[in-house]
Amino acid sequence: MSFRVVRSSKFRHVYGQSLKREQCYDNIRVSKSSWDSTFCAVNPKFLAIIVESAGGGAFIVLPHNKVGRIAADHPLVGGHKGPVLDIAWCPHNDNVIASGSEDCVVKVWQIPDGGLSRTLTEPVVDLVFHQRRVGLVLWHPSALNVLLTAGSDNQVVIWNVGTGEILVHIDSHPDIVYSACFNWDGSKLVTTCKDKKIRIYDPRSGELESEAMCHEGSKATRAIFLRHGLIFTTGFNRSSERQYSLRAPDALNEPIVMVELDTSNGVMFPLYDADTNLIYLCGKGDSVIRYFEVTPEPPFVHYINTFQTPDPQRGIGLMPKRGCDVTTCEIAKFYRLNNNGLCQVISMTVPRKSDLFQEDLYPDTLAEDAAITAEEWIAGKDADPLTFSLKDRVSIVQGGYVSSGNTTLSVSKKANILNKASASRGGGGGPLSGGNHSSANNNDSNDANQSAAIFSEKDHRNILDEIRKLKAIIVKQENRIRALEAKVNAAAGDETDARNSNKNGSGAAAAVESSSSSQPAASESANDHSTAKDNAHEDD
Repeated sequence: MSFRVVRSSKFRHVYGQSLKREQCYDNIRVSKSSWDSTFCAVNPKFLAIIVESAGGGAFIVLPHNKVGRIAADHPLVGGHKGPVLDIAWCPHNDNVIASGSEDCVVKVWQIPDGGLSRTLTEPVVDLVFHQRRVGLVLWHPSALNVLLTAGSDNQVVIWNVGTGEILVHIDSHPDIVYSACFNWDGSKLVTTCKDKKIRIYDPRSGELESEAMCHEGSKATRAIFLRHGLIFTTGFNRSSERQYSLRAPDALNEPIVMVELDTSNGVMFPLYDADTNLIYLCGKGDSVIRYFEVTPEPPFVHYINTFQTPDPQRGIGLMPKRGCDVTTCEIAKFYRLNNNGLCQVISMTVPRKSDLFQEDLYPDTLAEDAAITAEEWIAGKDADPLTFSLKDRVSIVQGGYVSSGNTTLSVSKKANILNKASASRGGGGGPLSGGNHSSANNNDSNDANQSAAIFSEKDHRNILDEIRKLKAIIVKQENRIRALEAKVNAAAGDETDARNSNKNGSGAAAAVESSSSSQPAASESANDHSTAKDNAHEDD
């Protein structure tokens, strides 16, 4: 007699549910670019989506409470001269986002709390190095202000965003880099390339440690590091069937698992939840989300379930665990872009009868604080990302975690790299080691070398209140000035009319006076003539 043993797992029953349309985001002009990107990035404060934009590239940033139909003239982040290809929120600052574009420039933006009130065109810093379009931006998991970018020029660059300088330059890829991912502490880097190979690098030195054939198909592949060191990849075989594999870093040539899923043209994006060891596979153009659990026992990657929707997806974003609602046992939240302009919110939950905090579902998760600085990381220090308990620090406001950390990106402004280049040409001579800043960052005065001022949220609100009061006073004074000007103009008109009437009246009076004065003179001469006649008669 044989017994069927059911695998024990608390995630065997994970159910997805789409929120109502009025709780989603509608009327969004999602980008029609053919680049293989998720087109969406989300954190506990904001939702960012790459959109169609005339005259350049742009993406829209929405606070989570701004649901429903989005106005066509909603403010955008639109400083790029070409279409935006990839965006990524900083894991250590919920107000900072990086974007890569076809204009070969990477820009880092500061989003104010509450969202945008007007179109944002001035970034905090410009990162200029790539000679062709930039299709990949990726933040370091534990080091502050460390950003990786990859372009169609086959170059991978790691930046210190705080200074705008290049930390590491990797130029050993023979073709376009499809994906990149740091391991848990950021000490290793895995990339996939158009030459069908997967590579592991030391991100500080740029040294290639190992490489192997990833998937035999010619379409785009993706690779991610799992929390415990294994590598999960997605790709295609020679028959264009979609595959996923699990590999060990020291044996890339021998996959632990290689499974064919289906036949489709859409690139699969693996979205990984390190807290639960769940991997969600979301294919471009698919109408399903498959999710798997990675375990130490065979077959290592266990299929759990599939979430089915009627519409194909254009892009997708995964909310960090800090933004999930622990009161409903929500373990994942997706923001799914449809071709009809709807951003659909999908909640993945594990049904539990108890209303208490479920500690087995919510182990310590990633915090918004950085473990080390960029200088410490490049000097050789490794550190696991900081974690915290959702039970201790979570506050539910509209179903999510509200961060209370620093919201301002501090940038130490350096001299323009063009000055260094010209100095080296003049005989100074130093290696190219930095990026070109925006015009605001090219100021050479002493004040420009100071870090940006850091304000608390309360100070920010007070400043906004003062600005509103000043605007009200200005409007009031403008209305008063207009009223006074109207009175002055009216009085000036009355005075002119009076002056004209007085002038006409004085002319008539003078004529009357002259006529009256001539009449007595005539009568007097007549009297004198009559007197002379009388005297003549008397003489006769």
